[in-house]
Amino acid sequence: MSGSVCATAAPGIAPWRRWRRAAGPRAAGGLWRAASLLIALGVLAPLAGLAWVASGGDLAHWAHLGRHVLPQASLNTAALLAGVGVMVLLLGTACAWLVSACDFPGRGILSWALLLPLAMPTYIVAFAYLDLLHPIGPIQGAIRWLLGYDSPRQFRLPDLRSLPGAIVLLGLVLYPYVYLTARAMFMTQPAHLMEAARTLGESATRAFFRVALPLARPALAVGTGLALLETLGDIGASEFLGIQTLTVAVYTTWVTRSDLAGAAQIACSMLAIVVALLWLERRGRARQRFGSAQRMRVMQPRRLSGSAAWLALCAGGVPVLLGFVLPALYLVAESAKRLLSGGAVSPALLAALGNSLALAGGVTAATLAAALVVAWAARPVGATPNPDRWQARVAGLGYAVPGTVLALGLLTPALAFDAGLAQWLGLPGLPLMSAGVVLVVACAIRFLAMPLGGIEAGLTRLPPALELAARLLGESPAGTLRRVHLPLLRPALAAGALLVFVDAMKELPATLLLRPPGFETLSTWLYAEAARGTYEEGAIAALAIVLAGLAPVILLARQRPEGAPEVAP
Repeated sequence: MSGSVCATAAPGIAPWRRWRRAAGPRAAGGLWRAASLLIALGVLAPLAGLAWVASGGDLAHWAHLGRHVLPQASLNTAALLAGVGVMVLLLGTACAWLVSACDFPGRGILSWALLLPLAMPTYIVAFAYLDLLHPIGPIQGAIRWLLGYDSPRQFRLPDLRSLPGAIVLLGLVLYPYVYLTARAMFMTQPAHLMEAARTLGESATRAFFRVALPLARPALAVGTGLALLETLGDIGASEFLGIQTLTVAVYTTWVTRSDLAGAAQIACSMLAIVVALLWLERRGRARQRFGSAQRMRVMQPRRLSGSAAWLALCAGGVPVLLGFVLPALYLVAESAKRLLSGGAVSPALLAALGNSLALAGGVTAATLAAALVVAWAARPVGATPNPDRWQARVAGLGYAVPGTVLALGLLTPALAFDAGLAQWLGLPGLPLMSAGVVLVVACAIRFLAMPLGGIEAGLTRLPPALELAARLLGESPAGTLRRVHLPLLRPALAAGALLVFVDAMKELPATLLLRPPGFETLSTWLYAEAARGTYEEGAIAALAIVLAGLAPVILLARQRPEGAPEVAP
């Protein structure tokens, strides 16, 4: 029967080609699985390399780090994580409940404007506020003018270069992670639960704390975990603000002191914090159970009017003002000042822009290809669970590893492979490192989880009958992917490509450590300008990064949680 179907479906195919298509699925499936396994092992390679480098240091390294580096850096990191965690949890949850439970003029605009700080990398916000809040800067100058003071000696705000300053700035940038996940949960909660609590005599506040908030706990755990991972991996903002975190300690130990083993040992301690954060995130949503709520009536927002409506709008607008509007206006003003004063954009900055676009394009192509291979190899075949599903989980671990740790762990295996390749080809130097291939690989490992989740979700939504029909018509697995699945996966691929491209444009730690000699991107250019204190030309680079970062924010703003009511502007 199957032979007659194949013969009828493709009578013009040569016998040898029909044999290859009949016998090829098993071999082709093996190739997909082998490629997926190599990608998963490639994600684990930096961790193995990190352990190898750390083991090369003697006990004197550990003794020195234990006395002079790790205590203060660990304390600063723990305090920073705790402070940012509390701030993003409070700010993100409050904003999400405000736009979900209340209806007021401007709610529609505010619901997507609260996502705008995601377009601001943490090091750009620190770069902007260091100038805005300088003792002779515009904000403190305006405050002194209002209070009648003439000099910073008479009145000045607390120094931003402090641990509380870092907590506030990072919290203002990272709260959208909690806001996004909490809003999706609040907007899809069944209305009858809150109504039952109110019927039983609970006030609106007590109903929120006893019903809505416990139901949203898994979403809050996910958002807070993402924000803390971003905080742990930050290097630019922490260094600009003078906070000696573990990430900054890794960078200074490696680059400034040329102590690779010591940096690897500090990085291993950071991995322990990563594991703890992932465990807390998993534990926070361990008891979550999902049920079908398609027929349930979702919660309707309560209409506010008068002063209550204006108060809600102002309260929700403060995070947007501080986390996006003020830094963005500063960057626009400084860039305009530079351009209107007759100062042309330097050729080096234009070269950095070209390098950023080239790097982001290469990372996007490599990441999408790897994600497609892993997702295709791990897709479910019929009702049977795919035994290769673990490879997809391993491949997505790179996003949880800070960029500094990833770069440090990748360096040793990359150098060994690059040296062997150069000797085999008879080339001088390190060809892959010099061409930026190692940097592209590091960023691809870092961002592989972004398109992988979307592609996996897209493949699970496609009916298995489509693939079965294509295979019965004589199509190979690769041809089925190319002619059937790729056109249907186009939205997921486009969204993943956009997210990877923008994150590669603003990636700083891995780029600082693995870039070829003389290779500058917008992020490294901004880092160097901030270190020199030259803010005007650095503002142009920062503005370009922010404008690129607006694209995924717009994409996120256009998405609405399934089952949620539409929010009118």
